Amino acid sequence: MTVTAHGSRRHGNTRALSTPSEESVNEGNQRLRDFGARMRTLRANAGFLTGKDFAQRLDWQQSKVSRIENGKQAPTDSDVNTWFEATETSESEASELRDELRAIRIEMAAWPRQLTKGHRDRQVRAGQVEQRSSIIRAFDLMLLPGLVQTADYARDVLTSHATLHGLDTDVGAAVRARMDRQKVLFDTAKRIEILFLESTLLYSYSAPEVMLAQIDRLLALPVTSSVRFRILPLLSRLDVIPMHGIWIFDDSVIIETNDSEIVSEDPGDLELYNKILDSLWPAGVEGAHAREILMAASQRWATLNG
Repeated sequence: MTVTAHGSRRHGNTRALSTPSEESVNEGNQRLRDFGARMRTLRANAGFLTGKDFAQRLDWQQSKVSRIENGKQAPTDSDVNTWFEATETSESEASELRDELRAIRIEMAAWPRQLTKGHRDRQVRAGQVEQRSSIIRAFDLMLLPGLVQTADYARDVLTSHATLHGLDTDVGAAVRARMDRQKVLFDTAKRIEILFLESTLLYSYSAPEVMLAQIDRLLALPVTSSVRFRILPLLSRLDVIPMHGIWIFDDSVIIETNDSEIVSEDPGDLELYNKILDSLWPAGVEGAHAREILMAASQRWATLNG
């Protein structure tokens, strides 16, 4: 089952893979190569006989034009818009190509493809995005966001994810990379907002002692002018219904589902998900009220651990 960027679902046969099959990888690569060939045709039909001429027109490196045309690089939304403008592409053809690019991105975002180099590589890439971002907004439904996880909690989460997809994994290295990502919490130049549900503290993904340590970690989190976290209490009145977790980094939004990770830079998507978080944030509590919720959850786990 694949989730499209607009939230519709396409059903088909699925299977767990230790790594993406050669057939699936080649199919995805071929689709990107076909897309690049169409972009090359647009360039040639517009009178730019070589990629070098076109790169000069766009003020790009020639290698970038080559990578896109040869299916070695998926262009960004900004890239294709610039390309379409320079080649005077009709709106109907531009719309068709945008839809195809979006479908390619979704196909490439499937977890088995994302994790071909292991969980550590995915964590390193996430850390690079966080380092570049000035604003980070994180909301999770069922898990505590990675930026506040303890190593043991993160290990159990990543192991569960690998098991679900039948992946060979490098959990130990991935946990170290996830812990390294948490350095951004001490970067006062950033604005970081973390929101999660009270019920998240009560789900048992780990042993009681791991949950106790995780809650202690939350109690010890530094609250500064640049880093804030809130908890949505049980029985809260919510004006919107969140269907999944949301991560926003400056001008991009990331949505994680069970089968893929969707990244969008579309202004409409960004507006929508910021609107959702803007609605949820006031319902969350922090300070003394949040501490009461954490202490109550800790007492429940202590009872089970006893």
